[in-house]
Amino acid sequence: MRLCLPAIVSGFLLLGSAQTFAQSNYKESSNSFARYTQSGDIKNLESAKKFIDETYKNRRDSNSARVNVLRAMIYSSMAYADSTRSIKNPGDPIDITYESLNKIRKRDWENYPSEINYIKQNLAASHIYKAKKALEKEDYAGAYESYLKVRDLNIENYDVTYNLALLAAQTEQYAAATAYYNNLLKRGDAPVEYYLELAEVYKRNKDGQAVLNTLHEARTKFPDNKPVLMNLIQLFAQNNEYKAIAPIIDEAITHEPEDIDLNYLAGYANESVGNIEIAKRYYGKVLQLDPNNYEANLALGLIFLNSFLQDSDNVEAQYQAQNLLLKANEIRPYDVNALRSLSLYYERSGDFAQLDRVKLLLNQLSNN
Repeated sequence: MRLCLPAIVSGFLLLGSAQTFAQSNYKESSNSFARYTQSGDIKNLESAKKFIDETYKNRRDSNSARVNVLRAMIYSSMAYADSTRSIKNPGDPIDITYESLNKIRKRDWENYPSEINYIKQNLAASHIYKAKKALEKEDYAGAYESYLKVRDLNIENYDVTYNLALLAAQTEQYAAATAYYNNLLKRGDAPVEYYLELAEVYKRNKDGQAVLNTLHEARTKFPDNKPVLMNLIQLFAQNNEYKAIAPIIDEAITHEPEDIDLNYLAGYANESVGNIEIAKRYYGKVLQLDPNNYEANLALGLIFLNSFLQDSDNVEAQYQAQNLLLKANEIRPYDVNALRSLSLYYERSGDFAQLDRVKLLLNQLSNN
């Protein structure tokens, strides 16, 4: 079978024309993009997009490394610069960028180091922008996913670990959050806030020992930090570890000398470990700050009552016990703790009329 020579020649001419046209589109796209990088004019970026889209219609060019690199540069720029998506596209520019990146063979990446870095920088900025918009809507899961994509880009000047730690904690992914925080702490230059936030994550996850370990580590690194100290004391108090509180409570009170709860805790902790004189001083400080504090009147009254019960000739202890326990009873007339303490006092002091009155009231309260 013989082929018509004019037809063959015509076919070659059409093929050559298509290749020339594709090369022309690529060149026009490249020139427009160069003008965009110099001017920042979005119209140049839109022109570059139009020409690269035409180039991409050719199957061979759509698999070309240089075409996909330029296409990824254009669409990644659009993803960041056109955040409101005013330029019409067949899909999200971020997705189109990844589509082109995935078509570039790994061995070709070495030929375009600056271009690939440029693309990644734009993608990272785009994901961070999306994360910011998600946070404005309190979409913490969406923000977390965006920061994961920034992390996967592995760009040195984008340290997203801290944001991932915060968002993992916010979305109750506690295992991930603790892993991120611990990676930050391993660097050795983490601020005290990271330790406190990690302790809070462990607390939410009900890992008390990890909370304690984290606060101890923070205390070692930041011995003068007030929040670390206060968190430790709070943790010890919750676990009734007054032996651990007593040695450090004085330091805490230097930060908050007029904190009633802290002064009462100092009294209670010292009383628990047998530092009675120190306990009396702190209970007394509470009463200076708040004369009508029931707990401090009762606690200090009981200390003096105990001394009076051990030594009936201790006039000061008798006087102080009476006044403080009566004050506690005045503040809370029907509280059984104060009434029982008064019962012991009146029995030892021999005031049987008052003893009968108190016992009658206690019986009435127990029958109700």
